[in-house]
Amino acid sequence: MLASQRQHFDIPREVAYLNAASWSPLPLATQEAARQAVGRKGQPWKLDASFANRQHERARAAAARLIGADAGDIALVSSVGYGVAIAGKVLAPAKGSRVLVLENDHTSPVLEWQSRAEAQGFTVETVPQPADADWTSAVLAAIERPGARPLSLCSISSVHWSDGGLVDIARVQAALRRQGAAFLVDATHGVGVVATDVKELDPDFLIFPTYKWVLGPYGRGFVYVAKRHQGGVPLEQTAFGRRDVKAENPVYFADTRYVPDARRYDMGERDHFISMEMASIGMEMMAAWGQGAVVARLASLTHRIGEGLAGLPISIPAESVRAPHILSLGFPEGMPEGLVERLAAEQIYAAPRLGRLRISPHVYNDEADCDRLVAALRRELR
Repeated sequence: MLASQRQHFDIPREVAYLNAASWSPLPLATQEAARQAVGRKGQPWKLDASFANRQHERARAAAARLIGADAGDIALVSSVGYGVAIAGKVLAPAKGSRVLVLENDHTSPVLEWQSRAEAQGFTVETVPQPADADWTSAVLAAIERPGARPLSLCSISSVHWSDGGLVDIARVQAALRRQGAAFLVDATHGVGVVATDVKELDPDFLIFPTYKWVLGPYGRGFVYVAKRHQGGVPLEQTAFGRRDVKAENPVYFADTRYVPDARRYDMGERDHFISMEMASIGMEMMAAWGQGAVVARLASLTHRIGEGLAGLPISIPAESVRAPHILSLGFPEGMPEGLVERLAAEQIYAAPRLGRLRISPHVYNDEADCDRLVAALRRELR
């Protein structure tokens, strides 16, 4: 099993940071790359003409490797919201059909369709948040509900951010195929930890940012676009999205046809001197450790915490329905007031989410962090 990778991070021994699902610390190598990148922007005349493209393709390849994609299937974007907006422009839910979303899901895969529903004549159906965190059963029931309107799209997160519920997206995709419906996956809390192979799954779109589980900065995200959708019109009209629009050419608009793959959907101003390389480093580290080793490590930590909390007046979703790297504690009597703040005073960090306490370790955590959390919660809740 993968050992703790704390040595790659700037985390003092007395800090138990168990909040990767909010944002992860940057690895030391990433911080150093950022400092060097700021210097490059300070003296841009030192950059060679191919520098930006090398950065783009390095990041594109790193993202593709994590999800089993081809590099040409990946668009460079700023956020999950940007990626969903691409899908909103490419996909056209049929009038009179329905789009499935999850209750209390991240805003991005929900609000895009709510904002389009009235004008385009479809309805947005919300799958209620199940008390037992078994999102897979809830989504499958909604897909196959007798007498429902035709289903055109399911736009959901693969792991629910609030309760850590894990959606079996392979089973969901199989049900969607039977309905002839499209599938958009917000894999914010999945990629890098939960096994993800887009060639096997074949979603229409799969999107993830870097600032949580793949140890990167804010403002960097990646969109897998199925080849059947790579002929659409992008959100932004850019030179690099066209086949031959280059300032160094004697004719500027030499060939305005779009490039033939997902690169046409790259965001404008993608030439980030700083954060593109930072994103690449984190994803490359995750790939080097290996998805299987990472998930085994994190599952062992959440299991250790769950066992340590046995007998306390809390509820924890069953391991069969929860993500292996997120532990969400429910409180039948309500979360004790000031609990999160008192934990933070002991330099133990977790997040309050919709009345639950969300615990999300990463590779920099170790058993000592888990045991400190368990001891503190037992003092609070015994």
